[in-house]
Amino acid sequence: MQVLRASSTSDELRDLWEHALKRLTSHRGGPELYNTIRREVDNDALLEDVVEQGALWTIGNEERLIGFALVRDEVVEGVFVHHDERRQHVATTLLQALAAGEHPPKDGLALPGDRGMKSLYESLGWKARLLTMRGE
Repeated sequence: MQVLRASSTSDELRDLWEHALKRLTSHRGGPELYNTIRREVDNDALLEDVVEQGALWTIGNEERLIGFALVRDEVVEGVFVHHDERRQHVATTLLQALAAGEHPPKDGLALPGDRGMKSLYESLGWKARLLTMRGE
């Protein structure tokens, strides 16, 4: 598997991004996390914006793009792996590559109840240190 900083958008990346957004916004806390990620950028321009910022890292195999991570300000804001590739250590490989990079992330965001993401971060030696609560 190869980890690369996204330098442009492609149909394949756009499709993966759309699947990630649908999955994110369908989970508890997902719409709020999406608004945090969006940072006032128009929905239609967000993918291009994070690619231009150099904040989107992709992982692929010989055949296709299989996942990505959004990392800004040393924070992993999101990780997504194509549903056919889950449970294959793709996210682990991606985060390990980022952690070994020149500017490794120091924090990561996870949705409430997302034990899989929390376990992934813990497997890298990270510890939970913040939980944000909000009254409705």
